[in-house]
Amino acid sequence: MEELSHKRKLSIMIAIIGAMFFSAINQTIVSTAMPRIIAILGGMEYYTWVITIYMLTSTIATVLVGKLSDIYGRKPFILSGIVFFMIGAFLSGFSKDIFQLITYRGIQGIGAGIIMSSAFTAVGDLFSPRERGKWTGVMMAVFGFSSVLGPTLGGWLVDNMPWKWLFWIFLPLGIVAFIMILALFPKVPRKESESIDYWGSLFLTLTIVPLLLGFSWAGTKYAWGSAQTIGLFAAAAVFLLIFILVEMRAKSPVLPLSLFRNDIVTLSNVIGFIMNAGMMGALIYLPFFVQGVEGISPTYSGYVTMPMSLAMVFVSAMTGRMITKTGKYKKFAVLGFPIMVAGMLIMAYMDSVWMAVIAMIVFGAGLGLGMPVFSLTVQNAVKPNELGVATASSQLFRNMGGTIGVAVMGTIMTTSLKNHMQSAAAATGSSGTANIANLASANPKLAASLKDLQGPQALLDQPKLKELMASLPADIQPVIQHMVDMLKDSLSSALTTVFLSGTALLVLALVLTFFIREIPLRTSNKMPEAERAVQQEPVSIH
Repeated sequence: MEELSHKRKLSIMIAIIGAMFFSAINQTIVSTAMPRIIAILGGMEYYTWVITIYMLTSTIATVLVGKLSDIYGRKPFILSGIVFFMIGAFLSGFSKDIFQLITYRGIQGIGAGIIMSSAFTAVGDLFSPRERGKWTGVMMAVFGFSSVLGPTLGGWLVDNMPWKWLFWIFLPLGIVAFIMILALFPKVPRKESESIDYWGSLFLTLTIVPLLLGFSWAGTKYAWGSAQTIGLFAAAAVFLLIFILVEMRAKSPVLPLSLFRNDIVTLSNVIGFIMNAGMMGALIYLPFFVQGVEGISPTYSGYVTMPMSLAMVFVSAMTGRMITKTGKYKKFAVLGFPIMVAGMLIMAYMDSVWMAVIAMIVFGAGLGLGMPVFSLTVQNAVKPNELGVATASSQLFRNMGGTIGVAVMGTIMTTSLKNHMQSAAAATGSSGTANIANLASANPKLAASLKDLQGPQALLDQPKLKELMASLPADIQPVIQHMVDMLKDSLSSALTTVFLSGTALLVLALVLTFFIREIPLRTSNKMPEAERAVQQEPVSIH
């Protein structure tokens, strides 16, 4: 599609961006409101599963669609992705409990994975690697804009309307995006010589599912050393071995192992995995600080995260233009990671809303510098007919990093919170504990209140907490306030541990970035033979 007129390419990009924005805004609008939704539906222990299932299904969809879109073209998959996403969003609004919400979010994840994989690959079809820098920056800016609008709008909606409208309000945009893609996107004839790798797709899915379930359940539902956890990891290892054997014999593998002989692809994917593990795993808990520790409503919580998105929009757009202008990309990642690390460190030690805002600005600037780079490195290092599967591999590693990061950080969060609560209870002293227990035994309402304060869920619904305090006798309110303050301190300390863990992962990603071999961005999708030979060197780091 590189030969299309500039006007036609621009029209197609508008359609792609419309589909991406529909997917992104539906994700970000929920982020700030999710603590309140969990407080209403119940099931705090399943909080991470609402995010994990979305990322799990999007990960599987991403990698499976990559190769299929190389065969059938991008158009049918973007359309089907929009349909899946709309169905999931529509059903999510009817959720009666946390388990229904998790199921419907899984359907949304399928749609999101298909849309994102197809959209980024379509940009590779339309533009040369040198031109992609600008458009990658624009696409990052779309994510940034949705991150500006989404959390703020989501917070306002959940404060003023039934929470189901979070999922329904942008459904008309999905219809518009569908019509735009249907009308503007060219249909590409199927590559008849390519066959579908059914067995590879099956065993890749069977590898991903138990692996991510193992990380999600370890330390929460099951102990890390339990038979269930070890069994899941063992199953993932067995299916991975079978998958490798299948791919070695497949005529048209769903994930060609030859990709990983390219050191640029391999290292970029590893960095993307680590970066998303640290970033997603830590940032998903930012609303816990703003709403739980600081007591800010979901509406104003959105304003706290807005500066990160604004910084990312501005910096990513500028970065994309500079990459296109200079043809260089490595220096932007090398500069971006230290800034992200600085932002994460501020989060670890923030003790006010203003420090949270500063952390968001710093982190957003670093994200805008580093985020656009690694899709470009992968796409620039492979042949044009491998764009779909190469882009899918990049998305696969990022999604898996994010999913595993959320799961592991959830374990760190739960364990750390439990330890801090035990330490705080011990510091209260046996006499204080006995006094609270005696009061509770004589007052059933107080006993119920104390039960509600066993976890951070009570802090995430401030109206309910204020109502509870007002309903208690004046002599009992100081007891509950003491429990609330203790819970806030424990939550704040646990979040510090989570953010420091994310910082450590970002530092590791920074170190690996220095080893990426930078090659010039091509000015055409046609790869010269000499350049092709250079880009297919075996793995080595210089």
